[in-house]
Amino acid sequence: MYKICVIEGDGIGREVVPATVNVLKATGVDFEFVHAEAGDEVFEKTGVALPEETINTAKECDAVLFGAAGETAADVIVKLRKILNTYANVRPVKAYKGINCLKDNIDYVIVRENTEGLYKGIEAEITDGVYTATRVITREACEKIFKFAFEMAKDRKKQGKEGKVTCTHKANVLKLSDGAFKSIFYEVAKNYPEIKTNDFYIDAMNMYAVLRPETFDVVVTSNLFGDILSDGAAGTVGGLGMAPSANIGDEYGLFEPVHGSAPDIAGKGIANPTATILTGVLMLRYLGENKAADRVEKALEEVLENKLTTPDLGGTLTTFEMAEEVAKRV
Repeated sequence: MYKICVIEGDGIGREVVPATVNVLKATGVDFEFVHAEAGDEVFEKTGVALPEETINTAKECDAVLFGAAGETAADVIVKLRKILNTYANVRPVKAYKGINCLKDNIDYVIVRENTEGLYKGIEAEITDGVYTATRVITREACEKIFKFAFEMAKDRKKQGKEGKVTCTHKANVLKLSDGAFKSIFYEVAKNYPEIKTNDFYIDAMNMYAVLRPETFDVVVTSNLFGDILSDGAAGTVGGLGMAPSANIGDEYGLFEPVHGSAPDIAGKGIANPTATILTGVLMLRYLGENKAADRVEKALEEVLENKLTTPDLGGTLTTFEMAEEVAKRV
């Protein structure tokens, strides 16, 4: 039995997460879902956005399925990533039939270093009106994220993918920090001679993600660059409603859709559950339940192709009705 910490959070998280839980139940995998609270509503009630009880529950479970946080996101999901030391943020970029995508053969993964860079939050006011932010790049974090990316490329090669890792950086300007990032990438690459490698400056990569996304397999980059690049890449395959993500470390896995709490449509029953269902697929793969993951993804593909979807994807169904169509096919 797998014990899953379920945190619905705010806004549409309270709709897309329960819908996804129903899909996961349909797989027949033995789950125990343990519900915990975090987010804006909890903060309003208690003054704490991420209760200690929720943190303890997350640590006791095999994985965490998270919905969305509103204004308290920095104190909830960002904090939880740090507490669980989930150093790799995994963002698949994949085209599905029935969705308006830039190209129909897009299928790659962005692996983003999740713990340092500018997102360390080391900022200061040097003098009146002059501010600084420190960008942290360490050898230890670089080696971990590169090994993660290469291992993922090895797994994808076994599944018939190209087996290539692309490093993206700005070493021509950030000569010390990104110079080290690029150099360590090629050091780690020597341990994976069967995996192809190349690298691009982040500005060029941003262009290539639009012009030739079908040429990528695994893309690895630093925190801020990965944040920006992955949202832009999501636009090539239908938008954030199609964007799942996983935060993975040596001990814990934290799984969340990328779209946020979407307060403008919360409670209307029209939220697109695709990103959260695909996030559930990532969680199944993390747990080693690959056959169940394949069944869920195939069922979702059928639903998307036949427009048995929420209105934003061209259908007429509610969030739960769409998820039910997936569950029936699982």
